[in-house]
Amino acid sequence: MNKTLIAAAVVGISVLFASSTVNAAAKTHIAGDSTTFWKLSKKYEVSIDSLMKANPNVKPSNIYKGLRLTIPAADKKAASAKTAAMLSANDTAKAASAPKVTALSGKSFTYSKSLLVKATAYTAAASENGGWAGLDYFGNSLKVGTVAVDPKMIPLGTKLYVTGYDYNGLPQGGMIATATDVGGSIKGNRIDIFVPDSQSKALKFGIQQVKIYILE
Repeated sequence: MNKTLIAAAVVGISVLFASSTVNAAAKTHIAGDSTTFWKLSKKYEVSIDSLMKANPNVKPSNIYKGLRLTIPAADKKAASAKTAAMLSANDTAKAASAPKVTALSGKSFTYSKSLLVKATAYTAAASENGGWAGLDYFGNSLKVGTVAVDPKMIPLGTKLYVTGYDYNGLPQGGMIATATDVGGSIKGNRIDIFVPDSQSKALKFGIQQVKIYILE
């Protein structure tokens, strides 16, 4: 075979392989009426941070029907979670010895880190949510268990166990929460806890020191 034809064939195969690799690495999702980054992270097993980096021009609270969203390749962390059952005996022993916190219900949760932070409370009012009444940063409805954090301190999507607060309207003793919101004044060692009350009542929460456990 002519050397020129061989070289052309090799180049063609290389381009085809590279193209298929790119296609395998990323997908396109057409948003529906209720699409949020949070739902996409669960559907495609990718982190919220990865989705946000893949769609830098998309505001999480303004995802509309028909919007084309780039879905990055599945996180290695998410993929490895599927093989958790294949942990070695040594890994299993380490997991068994990990620290745990026990809720009033008696249920125990494994955590990787605990922090003492200052906490405030906020409501569903649009004025407290960047003009979006009743929605968190990802467009999900605010509910008991929604917490606003500084993403540099606590990554968005992190599961938390929050305890030490004193407020009539939140679960007594402590609650499981998820970091799915942010706030302009929530920086560093501080969180903002959503409460399903009026703004005047939420103000009575004041500033409290609470303990949070970052759950695994």
